[in-house]
Amino acid sequence: MTALTLHYHPLSSYCHKVLIALDVLGIEFDKRLLNLGDPAGRAAHLALWPIGKMPLLVDQGRPVPETSIIIEHLQRHHAQPARTLIPADADAALEVRLWDRLFDLYVMTPMQTFTADLLRPEGRRDADSVADARERLLSAYAFIDRHLEGRLWVSGDSFSMADCAAAPALFYAVTYVPLPPQHVHLTTYFERLMAHPSVARVIDEARPWFKFYPGRAGLSRRFFDPTDI
Repeated sequence: MTALTLHYHPLSSYCHKVLIALDVLGIEFDKRLLNLGDPAGRAAHLALWPIGKMPLLVDQGRPVPETSIIIEHLQRHHAQPARTLIPADADAALEVRLWDRLFDLYVMTPMQTFTADLLRPEGRRDADSVADARERLLSAYAFIDRHLEGRLWVSGDSFSMADCAAAPALFYAVTYVPLPPQHVHLTTYFERLMAHPSVARVIDEARPWFKFYPGRAGLSRRFFDPTDI
């Protein structure tokens, strides 16, 4: 066993964010599948992290929560030489952290509104919340598209923590709200993200689980074949 254990679920967008970072940084770790529906598993997880969210990194017995903190911790203490997701330059690092937060707050969060609504019984669905989430996603797509003009990755020429956040956020968001065709910079960036080796590897490992994803009807056939259900 390694010193690092990631408590995760293969469908979780936030878990994908950390899994991508682990791959980019070249870090060996153990995985522990987290089933919060199992009372014993949930109790054990809450004992480690009372908030109960995933993923959770455990480093030699020390819990490290929250995706952005996990990634910074991994870079500081475990990354292979010359591998980085947060630049050394303070201003460049600040931009990476900004866009990491923007993708978490303005793409990942409204995307999760759709998933949460699908998990409710039909009589408890909230059409107003879903409509609001759709508008927030469309607004986010527009400002991200403007930002990406002339850029290879979100924060310049290097794949960063911001792209780790962008990949799962956009991957799941487009299953509910497709990218408008006029957003050519964002569309090109999305394809570049999906082709990145670490992103592609994480998505490939999640394929067997996509049949359980509430929004699977919106998944592209290149990622999920409905006949596999």
